[in-house]
Amino acid sequence: MDAFAEYRRWLENVKEVGLLEDLKGIEGNDEEIRGRFSQHLSFGTAGMRGILAAGTDRMNIYSVGRATQGLADYINEVFGGGSVAVSYDSRIMSEEFARETASILAANGIKAYIYSRLMPVPMLSYAVRYLKCQAGVMITASHNPSQYNGYKVYGSDGCQMTDDDANAVLRRIEKHDYFSGIKNADFDKAVADGLIEYIGKKVCESYYSDLMTCRVNPEIPLRKNNISVVYTPLNGAGNEPVRRVLEMCGYTKVTVVPEQEMPDGNFPTCPYPNPETEEARKLGLELCSQVKPDIFIATDPDADRVGVAFPEKDGSFRSLTGNEAGILMLDYVLRGASENGTLPENAVAVRSIVSSSMADEIAANYGVEMRVVLTGFKYIGEQILLLEQAGEQDRFVFGFEESCGYLGGSFVRDKDGVYASMILCELTSYYKSKKTTPLEVLDSLYEKYGFYRHKVANIAFPGADGSAEMKAVTERLRKDPPRELAGFRVTETDDIMKHEHTAEDGTVTHIDLPTSDVLLYTLENGAKVIVRPSGTEPKMKLYISAKEDSAEKSDALAEELESSIRAAAGL
Repeated sequence: MDAFAEYRRWLENVKEVGLLEDLKGIEGNDEEIRGRFSQHLSFGTAGMRGILAAGTDRMNIYSVGRATQGLADYINEVFGGGSVAVSYDSRIMSEEFARETASILAANGIKAYIYSRLMPVPMLSYAVRYLKCQAGVMITASHNPSQYNGYKVYGSDGCQMTDDDANAVLRRIEKHDYFSGIKNADFDKAVADGLIEYIGKKVCESYYSDLMTCRVNPEIPLRKNNISVVYTPLNGAGNEPVRRVLEMCGYTKVTVVPEQEMPDGNFPTCPYPNPETEEARKLGLELCSQVKPDIFIATDPDADRVGVAFPEKDGSFRSLTGNEAGILMLDYVLRGASENGTLPENAVAVRSIVSSSMADEIAANYGVEMRVVLTGFKYIGEQILLLEQAGEQDRFVFGFEESCGYLGGSFVRDKDGVYASMILCELTSYYKSKKTTPLEVLDSLYEKYGFYRHKVANIAFPGADGSAEMKAVTERLRKDPPRELAGFRVTETDDIMKHEHTAEDGTVTHIDLPTSDVLLYTLENGAKVIVRPSGTEPKMKLYISAKEDSAEKSDALAEELESSIRAAAGL
C-alpha cells in the first residue's frame, strides 16, 4: 500500500470534522503517515483493535464500517441472512461505533439487536445465544489504554469467531473500500422499521437468573455472615451488572470506588485499566485501608476480567495473580460441589496452556478431568460447545486463564467478570463462616500441592516494524532452540506453530492443537517456559512456571528462568 497516496485519498474523502482535522494535523509528518497508512488494521479471531485516529491502521468510523460490511456479506452469503447482537462498553466512540454497526447491518437486511446502554462482554455472549443470532459484535478494547478501541466478533455459539470464520469474514472485508460500496441506514428509521431492535430487560433478567444457578453454596446465611466488599468497575461496563448480582446474592455492604464508578472512556485515574496491574488497583486498595473490607474486586472496562485482593492479618491487602484467583475459585467450586453432591459425573474443567498446572492436581483430587487448550478464551468456549453437541454441557464446571479470565456455567462462552465477582464474594463469605480466610485456604493449597509460582513478562514491540521484530524472535528460537535454561536441561519442546513435540533425544511427535505461534519448553525439574507473541497487542509474552519446596525457592527460580529465556531469545 502506498501510504502517502492513501493519506491524500483520505484527505479528499473524509467528511467527519474531527477525523479531517486529525488528518490535516499530521501533514508533513512522514513517519506518522507511514504508521497510519502502510497497512490495514488487522482482523482476526479477536476481531480488530487499534488506536482511535484517522487511518487505515487505526480505529475509526470508516474501519468499523468496512469491517461491518464484510461481516454482513458473510452472514448473507453463508446463512442467507439472519441477525446480529451488538453491545459496547464505556470507551471513547464505543456507542457511536455500535450504532454504526447496527445501521450497516440493517441496510444489508440483517436484523440488529443492540443494547440500549453499555453492557459487558458476558451479556453480549449471552444475548447471541438467547436471541439465536448468527453473530455478535462487542465494541471494546478490553483492558487496553484509553486511546484504543476495538471490534470483537462472535459466532452463533457465543464464542469469539474461529480462525476459519474470521478468515472468511476478512476475505469479504478486503473486497471493500472505506468510502464506497458500504450500505448504511438511518439508525432511528431502522429502529422504527424493526430492522434494529433494542435488547430488552427480559434478556438481562434471564442472564441474571442463569447466573444464580452457578452459586455453589446459595444456602449460606449471607446476611448473618455478610461480608464487606470494595468494588471498582474502573469506569467501565461492570458497575450495574456486578452490583446487581451481588445484591441478588445478599451482599449489601458494597462500597464502590467513587472516582471509578461512572463510565468514562478517558479512564482518568488509571490510563491502563487492567485489573491485573497494581496501577489500576491503586485507588481501590487505598479505599480498602479505610473501609477494611473482606474482599476487593476490580473489573476491566468490558467486565470480562476480574482482579481481586484480600486482607492480610496485619491489615494490608494482598493482590492475587490470575492463576492464584483461578486456583482458589476452582478448588472452591469443586470442593463445594463435592460436599453438596452436585458435582456432575465425569465433570470437566478447562484451563489455557499458559495457566497454572497446579489446577491439574486440584482437578485430579476431585476426580475431575482437566482439559488444556491454547490461549484465547474461545478455545475454552469451544470445549463447552463440544460437550453441548454431545448433550453433556452440564459436565462443564469451571474454566480459566491466567490473565484474570474465569467462567462457570455453559450459558456464556467468554470470560465472565460478573460470574467471577459473584463466586469470589461467595467463597469469601463461605470461608468467613468457617472461621478462615481465602488467603489461609490458598496457603493451605500450596502446602498440599507444592509452591507453584508463575511469572509473566511483557516485552513491547512498538512501531510499524514491531510485528516483524516479534516474528524474528520466534524464528531465532526455532533455528537455535535452547538446550538448557537456568542450568536445567530442556527435556521437551512444543512448537504449536509446527504441531511438533520434540523430546530430548530428538524424537518428534504430532501435537493435535490449532496452529498458534507458541513455543513451550519443559525442563528436567518440571518447570515450564512459554514464549508467545500477543494476538491483540504489540508485545511478546513470556510465561514462567516454577515449582519448588518453598515460595522463596520458586520465586528465585522463576527470576532465573526469565533471565535465561531472554538471553536465549536475544531480548
